[in-house]
Amino acid sequence: MRRTILILACVAAAIAAAGAAAQQSLYRWVDKDGNVHFTDTPPPAEAQQVTEKPMPARAATEDTQLPYATQMAMKKNPVTLYSAPTCGEVCANGRTLLQGRGIPYSERNAVASPADAEELKKLIGVLEVPVLTVGASTLKGYSEEQWNSALDSAGYPRSLLPGQVPPKYPPPATAATPPAAQANPAAPQ
Repeated sequence: MRRTILILACVAAAIAAAGAAAQQSLYRWVDKDGNVHFTDTPPPAEAQQVTEKPMPARAATEDTQLPYATQMAMKKNPVTLYSAPTCGEVCANGRTLLQGRGIPYSERNAVASPADAEELKKLIGVLEVPVLTVGASTLKGYSEEQWNSALDSAGYPRSLLPGQVPPKYPPPATAATPPAAQANPAAPQ
């Protein structure tokens, strides 16, 4: 029993070490005394019954630090916020809600990027911000209740877990705003 626990501990340590490297292998071998070893380094020349199992590379990404439920929700229902520099406090409130829940999202600037503006126009028919997409759901305008409901339905957690580090968000893109767009912050020109 004790030997089994020792072997399992060695296997766990070898797997953990293998995950840290770009590409490693796990070796199983038997020494001259008949003891079975599991290592992440090649066995000595006199080793018997050597088997090598390649371990897949696993890059440490920010996603792996997120709770499992958040990772699954991200895959099934990615979140995108369409905004503009003229959106002001309304977009800021939307960002605060997303960041406070620890939700990874991408932000598209409908003024700075013609491609994002065209995408938004195809999505809702007009250039109006903020717009939040959660998977296939599209929410026009900011409503804390509606946004929370859509995020809840998509499986995102309501708040950060204790000790969870919120995802890093790029600062919103800015662009020189034409005077006409400044007159109506909800509708970028």
